[in-house]
Amino acid sequence: MSSFRIAVIGGTGPQGKGLGYRFARHGHTVVLGSRAAEKAVPVAAEVTDRLAGVDGAGEVTGASNADAVAGADLVLLAIPYDGHDELVASLAEGGALDGKTIVSCVNPLAFDKQGPHGRVVDAGEGSAAESAQRLVPGAAVVGAFHHVSAVTLWGEADHLGDEDVLVCGDDADAKAKVIELAASVTGRDGVDAGRLRLARQLEPLTAVLISINKRYKTHSGVRISGLDH
Repeated sequence: MSSFRIAVIGGTGPQGKGLGYRFARHGHTVVLGSRAAEKAVPVAAEVTDRLAGVDGAGEVTGASNADAVAGADLVLLAIPYDGHDELVASLAEGGALDGKTIVSCVNPLAFDKQGPHGRVVDAGEGSAAESAQRLVPGAAVVGAFHHVSAVTLWGEADHLGDEDVLVCGDDADAKAKVIELAASVTGRDGVDAGRLRLARQLEPLTAVLISINKRYKTHSGVRISGLDH
């Protein structure tokens, strides 16, 4: 299994912290990024404490977003959709993201009296992942990890064995890296779900899972049948 240096942008939030923990638990080096390094450092220390006694765990540190990105092989976007484009554009200044694999688990969602629903991006012809690719044409953007619960990510199980990570992207090499990285979370390769434009369907599906979770008081995920893992 390959070992990556992963910058988690939004690493102080529940999803970013949980994914960072899973990646480091299985040997990857993780830098949790935040707008201010002093906010990321204590969260990194919390993750490091959680990894105490885990054989082969990778190092976890905290840094500003710009510093986190600088030395990373992969950059994970675990940020709210509000302000997404502005933040990605700022990270890309000076070509800082060129040549890197960017993993987007951003879910553009909205909530009203009827519950959660997917937001319309670019009049239905786009997604958060595609917006990131448009903003950083020199990087390879892959959509993945949209449907994994922050609660289960922070749990005690070594792997989330009842879930699959659906991975979409247009760059075959970048997608292959993320498919392999998914094993750090589920214990098996991610599922190649097709081209990057299918993020338009994967991102809002999270609203369905939130609705299920509320109804059944659980932390549901996605599992694809018919595959030989």
